[in-house]
Amino acid sequence: MTFDERARIDAGRVSVGGGGGGRGGKFALGGGAGGLVVLVLALLLGGDPGSLLGTFGGATGPSGPATGGTLENCETGADANRDIDCRVAFTAASLDAVWGGELEQQTGVAYVRPGVVLFSGAVSTACGNATSDVGPFYCPADSTAYFDTSFFQLLTDRFGANAGPLAQEYVVAHEFGHHIQNQLGDIGRAQIDPRGAESGAVRTELQADCYAGVWAHYADSVPGPDGGPPFLQPLTQSDIDDALSAASAVGDDRIQRSAGARVNPESWTHGSSEQRQTWFLAGYESGRVDACDTYAARDLENP
Repeated sequence: MTFDERARIDAGRVSVGGGGGGRGGKFALGGGAGGLVVLVLALLLGGDPGSLLGTFGGATGPSGPATGGTLENCETGADANRDIDCRVAFTAASLDAVWGGELEQQTGVAYVRPGVVLFSGAVSTACGNATSDVGPFYCPADSTAYFDTSFFQLLTDRFGANAGPLAQEYVVAHEFGHHIQNQLGDIGRAQIDPRGAESGAVRTELQADCYAGVWAHYADSVPGPDGGPPFLQPLTQSDIDDALSAASAVGDDRIQRSAGARVNPESWTHGSSEQRQTWFLAGYESGRVDACDTYAARDLENP
């Protein structure tokens, strides 16, 4: 999937190198790929990956103030097609366009844009201090999605995801899916039941995958700002395959196998590779928020 070169955004939508200050201890959600490095370590050492992903260590007092600038040279779709930071920014703009119409239309809840921060190395958030090892994540306390875009190369090199643009855009859409959960009042279910094949944590992550699919359903047809062309050109089967490869790469069972550990559903926090693909497709094929009710699903293999 490529961006229409005529599409334009306000690059100020995305912050660079900053984050919201606050105290640690509030949970944050790693999503499409979030926390993989930490998660693999936990699985190898027999720890609780849910606890490692749930709070950021090292944040026992007030975090530093928000600092940083905005993106430069990210004005057109052509910029997004050549530069990964611009691609995140344009994906965020596309997500704003889709959810700005669909969330209120389908649920009656008006969409509020989340913050988007690009960082390198480490960042201060209202959920605590985080490093790049956590991967992309969403912090409900400041309603912000955080991305170190160097992770996308790791997703391909270490975990075998396709390198196509929609594989990367899926990760952004998944983190925005957590923001939709935050707006709808569901995101806290992940902490009530933090691990296991049928847990609230798994159902929360699979729902975010489904919401990413809802975005993909509309992404190439919703007009851009002021009635301009859609941000994205029409999806192809190759694009969908790229997204599915990313969803599969971050399945708990696949990560456990790649780490040399046995598959242990009792420790799952994100769902299996097959489940993650299945729920993305449920959102993509339907375009419906109500098709993503993982909490009510009796069989997570069959939405």
